[in-house]
Amino acid sequence: MITRITATGADLLIRAKSNCVLPAITHLPDGSWLSRLGGVEIRVIDAEITATLGGRKQHTGRYRLLTTLTDHHRHPAGEIMALYHQRWEIETAFLEMKATLLGGRVLRARTPAGVEQEIYALLSGYQALRLAMADALLGHEAAPDRAGFTIALNTARDQIIQAAGVIADTVVDLVGAIGRAVRAGLRARRRTRVCPRVVKRAISKHRAKGQIDRTNYQATITITIITESTRAP
Repeated sequence: MITRITATGADLLIRAKSNCVLPAITHLPDGSWLSRLGGVEIRVIDAEITATLGGRKQHTGRYRLLTTLTDHHRHPAGEIMALYHQRWEIETAFLEMKATLLGGRVLRARTPAGVEQEIYALLSGYQALRLAMADALLGHEAAPDRAGFTIALNTARDQIIQAAGVIADTVVDLVGAIGRAVRAGLRARRRTRVCPRVVKRAISKHRAKGQIDRTNYQATITITIITESTRAP
């Protein structure tokens, strides 16, 4: 899989089993090391991630990440681990497409070709909005995740339906109406929260049996990079 991904020219960041044998070619100053897997040079990062829930309860897990971002100066191990922790935000993107863009409706096309066309239109519209939101906060002190997708969507709809401000002035407006609306309606800073994952039985519509804590906790995340000197033999 790593070979196929890198063949496209893309970089990757994936998780591996902590007992996966990856001999070190070069040890790096930030605790990571270079190795080879499937003929591809990769960087290996080991870390312990501790989630303190509600200021009291703690959970600690061991993570091993593999990445083709081998420059430890540009991509420190701690930053990569923090980035990987945000991977579940893709679920927010799926929600925005299914619930916000589509309004909970199903695709209307009744043919394979029509479904494909509709999906590409949906993805293109989503990407255009996301680019406008990102451009609006480029160089802004606010983090990109504070931009409101619903605000951007409604502003874009108003421009299309009402044709409001669609004629360009002699001065190029890099922020635009969508960007100004996003900046004016920034969301509050996100609080780190942890909610235990529960796998229910596929044949049952009910919750899994047993005493499982499903509380959504406000959490503090601590990342400790495991170096060569602290790694267990």
